[in-house]
Amino acid sequence: MKRVVARARLRVSLPGALTFAPGVACAHGLIASGNTAASFGWADEPWVVVLMALSMAAYATGYLRLRRRASPRSRSARVRATHLLAFAGGWVALALALFSPLDALSAALFSAHMVQHESMMLIAAPLLVMGRPLGVWMWALPRRMRMAVGGLVRTHAFSRCWRGLRWPLTAWLLHAAALWGWHMPAMFQAALLHPWIHSLQHASFLFTALLFWWTVAGEGARRQTDGHAMLSLFTTMVHTGALGALITLAPGLWYPLYVEPCSALGVDPLHDQQLGGLIMWVPAAAAYLVGGLAIAARWLSNRSAPALVTGQAAIVPRDGSP
Repeated sequence: MKRVVARARLRVSLPGALTFAPGVACAHGLIASGNTAASFGWADEPWVVVLMALSMAAYATGYLRLRRRASPRSRSARVRATHLLAFAGGWVALALALFSPLDALSAALFSAHMVQHESMMLIAAPLLVMGRPLGVWMWALPRRMRMAVGGLVRTHAFSRCWRGLRWPLTAWLLHAAALWGWHMPAMFQAALLHPWIHSLQHASFLFTALLFWWTVAGEGARRQTDGHAMLSLFTTMVHTGALGALITLAPGLWYPLYVEPCSALGVDPLHDQQLGGLIMWVPAAAAYLVGGLAIAARWLSNRSAPALVTGQAAIVPRDGSP
């Protein structure tokens, strides 16, 4: 551990400015070498920018093609417009998490890193899922390519693989493993030091969160009842809250690489770690609770509707007379 900390040693060169010692690898936007002062500006990873732009362009193309196939006043058109708003909201939330100064600040503050991760998993991911992007993206493809992809999706090998991934228990386990695994000190600090590990960390957080929310609130929700969806949300709330509590109440530092950047910014490293754990413990757990309560309300309304219809049929005579 001392060797890792020594490699990531920071020094203060100007008031309020951070510089990295030569040879240090950093996975965030807060990068500098030699005497170059670090910056908290907007990030612009080219391959991430391209992927984000392609995803929005494909969704817009598919949406416009589907819109031309239905009446603007039809129910399907209104539902599709709601999906568009959800996808756009999730896209903006993801862009802010990945490109805004929050990304650079995450290199100096663990609490900022937690805000970034929770924004991806609890704001961007559910909104993107509610946007129903898979079908819309399919319609963005040319007709021949769309038919070819459709044929591939219907193959036995692909169907079997996708069936295993979309199983609610599989999604729950993958999301839990990503959360607990990447917050282990060795894994988290490796992501701070190596850009490719950091990219893998973010990709696993986003992918497992999308898969999890797809089984709870997306098209995959049809594979489980509302009761199972509530169970997934409440158990995730419990184990993420437990992880946040462990980080918050830890007597020592889990992530020593944050010692010197926090100190350079005038922030106590242990307090910063406690704040980051508290963010996962309370607001993040509350998001799962709100989702579970929303599904519970839907479940109760669906169960009460048939009872109301049955009750009306019992008190209204067959001939319609009072």
